[in-house]
Amino acid sequence: MASARTGPGQMLAFRGQMQQVEGELTALRERLRQYDGSQPTLKVDPKNIRPSRWANRHEASFKTSEFAGLKADIEHAGGNIQPILVRTLKDEPGQYELVFGHRRHRAALELGIPVLALVWTDDLEDAALFAAMDRENRERADLSNYEQGVMYQRALEAHLFSSQRQLAENLGVSHTWVRKALTVAQLPPAVVECFRSPLDITHRHAEQINAAMEKDRRGFLKRVERLRGSHLSAAQLVSRLIDAQSEESQGRLQIQLAGKPIGSLKRSRSGEISITLSAHTIATVDLESLANALKESILKTRGPN
Repeated sequence: MASARTGPGQMLAFRGQMQQVEGELTALRERLRQYDGSQPTLKVDPKNIRPSRWANRHEASFKTSEFAGLKADIEHAGGNIQPILVRTLKDEPGQYELVFGHRRHRAALELGIPVLALVWTDDLEDAALFAAMDRENRERADLSNYEQGVMYQRALEAHLFSSQRQLAENLGVSHTWVRKALTVAQLPPAVVECFRSPLDITHRHAEQINAAMEKDRRGFLKRVERLRGSHLSAAQLVSRLIDAQSEESQGRLQIQLAGKPIGSLKRSRSGEISITLSAHTIATVDLESLANALKESILKTRGPN
């Protein structure tokens, strides 16, 4: 039968074990020191991340070829390489609020895969969250003028900042930049609906439109109603909206189907009729319905019998 280990031998063995543990702890502390001030990243179920109330992505931005390309890249890589930023929701364990990375989050959500997220665990006030979101968007330069303006408008309506001046100063941008962005966001909804997509509206467009409205609001709004659903390019649309003489000189009659404009026709002095149909109409309307709509419009050009 083997003899029991002596007391001194056991003490030496224990001391050796303690020295080994202390060495491992020292090495671990050194490794952790490298991450001082950093934030943890986690693979998070995108369903557990809610958009910020200042979420600035219009639904149209998720239907572009650029978003489709981003989604394909993320799918090919098995996830987003560049993490999104989220903050924890104190009263809801395991739930997060999105700070920035709305397109990456949406791509992961549609693909049904976890999203790599940088988790902000320190206190992050609403104003700081908004500033971080705005800075990231401006640095990436992929936010439309309309989306930027809507973002600023929501912050002001929520009284996150007391004025446009305070908003500009807190974000480190010029007052002119904020004013121009808000000019786009504050266009009447009927005007925005005239564009193929609100993402097409620029600062320049908004300035031209506002000038035309100030000059003749009633006439301008009549042109808006005539041009809604016209599917013109942004440049063509704005040109027609702001130039009353040009619009009237068109002498065109709107062709409608089920109450919606699908094109226009014009009868010349010699009696010839020219017809313009949108590409969208040709692709989606059946020929019989189109023929009936054209017949009704042609009869209107004759005037009363």
